Amino acid sequence: MITRWNDPFRELESFRSQMNRLFGETFPAARTTEEAPGLAAWAPPVDITETPDQLVFQVELPGFSQDDLKLRAENGVLTLEGERRFEKESEKKAYHRVERAYGRFVRAFSLPANVDPEKISASLVDGVLTVELPKREEAKPKSIPIGIGTAKQISATKK
Repeated sequence: MITRWNDPFRELESFRSQMNRLFGETFPAARTTEEAPGLAAWAPPVDITETPDQLVFQVELPGFSQDDLKLRAENGVLTLEGERRFEKESEKKAYHRVERAYGRFVRAFSLPANVDPEKISASLVDGVLTVELPKREEAKPKSIPIGIGTAKQISATKK
């Protein structure tokens, strides 16, 4: 089996995040593409839930508008892209602390075969992007009724 590896830097970022959580430290993340090409400075958190009818992705994106985001589904992958821009510095402002993450992000998720990509819908409400991915009709569990009938007698023939 051949596994496609699109972005090795994304795997390194994931490993770094896991190590940060393990040791309770924050290592400085690269903030520009010159420092680490392809490495995202941040990624919004995502919750994924499943019901019998659909998968639901909820992504925290405070301060984003619909125009700041790109969402697409192609070749079995759901991709969300966006960018949080740092406001231009002003001579009248002196920053004492900057804790919010800025820059471009890309999140990609493999979609199961039972999702119908033609019926995906998304809405952005109060800084939470909700993406609903309905399952195909044939993938939904179906209840099969069991009827009451008479038992057929099977007669054995002797030779």
